[in-house]
Amino acid sequence: MTVEGIREKLFELQDTKYRDFQQGLIPSVEQKEFIGIRTPALRKLAKELYKAGELEEFFSDLPHRYFDENQLHAFAISEIKDFDECMKALEAFLPYVDNWATCDQMSPKVFKKHRKELFSHIQKWIGSDHTYTVRFAIGMLMQHFLDEDFDISYPEMVAQVRSDEYYINMMIAWYFATALAKQYDSILPFIEEKRLSVWTHNKAIQKSVESYRITDEQKTYLRRLKIKI
Repeated sequence: MTVEGIREKLFELQDTKYRDFQQGLIPSVEQKEFIGIRTPALRKLAKELYKAGELEEFFSDLPHRYFDENQLHAFAISEIKDFDECMKALEAFLPYVDNWATCDQMSPKVFKKHRKELFSHIQKWIGSDHTYTVRFAIGMLMQHFLDEDFDISYPEMVAQVRSDEYYINMMIAWYFATALAKQYDSILPFIEEKRLSVWTHNKAIQKSVESYRITDEQKTYLRRLKIKI
């Protein structure tokens, strides 16, 4: 299917009230770039186009004109079943990701079976000078490497990231809050030793104490570790 054909399908799914709602949630994207399509409809269309093999031209048409096209692209990549094919499409798309929603909602299913290969890419992405490539790398560490594949070297990697970018620092905080919920004893020293920037340190604690996965006793102790500014 042509790019214009896909765009026509997107406008058929437009919900202007939802568009207006989205515009307030994603300030890094210009208002004119929103069509306004609800996520379930976009995911369904992505699956249909992927199964029909109708995405080749769309994938190569970068940068896209609309936010919703970026979302469709992210959801379609997440459907790709072959790891190498998925990674090729992802590497081509990552430099064009320009907002937290597209970054965070892109989660290839095939990665669960290829964590070792994925990790080598994460090591490269986390050193990128592109905000959302770094954010994506940390997100993948959070999603795939905090359970049975956990190693202390992973939070070490995240703790070493220093940035003035809000969307990177927020992801670092989210990572450590999630890590505290899953690997409390291993992660606590990063907070006790103040290994993160002040803002990120305090935000990680804030997100932790808001979590139902952290015990009341742990929350009380974490609150004492906040850095006064």
